[in-house]
Amino acid sequence: MEKLGKEPNSKNLDLNNCALSAADVTELASLLPFLPELEELNLSWNGCVGGTLKALTVHLHHVNLLKVLRLNNCRLTAEDVISLGEAFEIVSQLEELDLSWNSNIGGRLSLLTKKLQKGCKLKCLKITDCNLTAKDGESLAEILNVIPNLELLDLSINKNIGCSMKVIAQDLKNVPGLKELNLHMCGLKEDSLQSLDTALQHLPELRKLDISCNREIGGGFKDSTAHLASLKDLEVLDLHQCCVTEEDMTILSQVIPLLSSLQELNLSSNKNVGVSSDPLLGRLRFLPKLRSVTISNCGLGEESLSALAEAALHLPELEILDLSWNKCVGGNLKLLLGALKLATEIQVLRLSSCNLVAEDLALLTSLRQDGHLVRMQKLDLSYNNKISDEGWAVFCQGLGAFKELSELDMSLRPSSHRDCGPWFRELLAALAQLPALAELGLQRWVLSEYQRKQMEGFNQDNKRNIRFDC
Repeated sequence: MEKLGKEPNSKNLDLNNCALSAADVTELASLLPFLPELEELNLSWNGCVGGTLKALTVHLHHVNLLKVLRLNNCRLTAEDVISLGEAFEIVSQLEELDLSWNSNIGGRLSLLTKKLQKGCKLKCLKITDCNLTAKDGESLAEILNVIPNLELLDLSINKNIGCSMKVIAQDLKNVPGLKELNLHMCGLKEDSLQSLDTALQHLPELRKLDISCNREIGGGFKDSTAHLASLKDLEVLDLHQCCVTEEDMTILSQVIPLLSSLQELNLSSNKNVGVSSDPLLGRLRFLPKLRSVTISNCGLGEESLSALAEAALHLPELEILDLSWNKCVGGNLKLLLGALKLATEIQVLRLSSCNLVAEDLALLTSLRQDGHLVRMQKLDLSYNNKISDEGWAVFCQGLGAFKELSELDMSLRPSSHRDCGPWFRELLAALAQLPALAELGLQRWVLSEYQRKQMEGFNQDNKRNIRFDC
């Protein structure tokens, strides 16, 4: 550990992203007999681990208290998968296993799963982007019978796993304590959604459900939400980029308001949200625990924005609001005036590509000067090319009041270039008043040589990251 510049710890060996060589892995293996108390081993993001795992696994019997093993992005080979499977018989206390981003696991998952012992203590299993096949899905379903304590299952970015979702869903009843299920980009279809909904009745403790980026489930919610509404402890629901239809939205507007513990809702990149969202956005008032509402690129209109504004008056814990890529916001930010005044917890406001105008920026500035938005940390105003130089000047004059601001993005669209106006002086003066600001985006703004030198000097002197085009 000293060789790698890290503090030694007899219980936690974290060698994540240390550029380990095959020789290093062999050396590590020889040290395991001297680490009987080891509970966590992280070798992630070390490509050279691939092909050398057997040298390590044969010594795992010396660390039989091991609870956490992370091997994501290690370029594991077929031989490594076999060695790891054999090791499962040794590390009986293992609670967390992360094998994500190892594509050679695909088609070979049974080499691991058939070695798991009944009553296995595994609580967390992550197999993100491992090129899993439909056959692997069947192997996964089988092991759900022997890992009753499972709390987190992450199968995201395995596009072929959706073909076996029906058989997986049938066996989810064997892990009733599951708290997090991630099926992001898993190739789910309408029938997959129906099978999943049936399984939800057996998962009363579920806290997070992510079925985002499954475009072929659009149209399937009308027959697949009967048990979703029963998840009274669900805190996170991610449905972004699911091609939901107008009919889906009608059903979801009845179901989502019943999720009384919901804290995070993501409906982004579903254009039909804007067409039929008035009932849903208006009913968000029945979810007072909501902390994050993400509805970017949803085709909102003024009516749906008004409905959201009225509902937001009843969301006292709101911390994150993302309205990016909804053009109707431009010139209409005043509709959210009352909600932003009451949003004492708001920390993140994203308004990228919203067709904002000078009036909208003036509104934000006046809100802060009147004592609101005091906890604002991240503000995204990028890709709003309609804002005049006068509008930017007013904003920069009041920017210094955002004392907690850590990230600000004022970048223009990639296809645009525009000279910085006289507001640049105001911006530079404001930066000196923002000690927490670490990230500032000014891309596509054309700076003079003198202005570039000023920004480079400010970056160097204050250890900031101001992004601008040279």
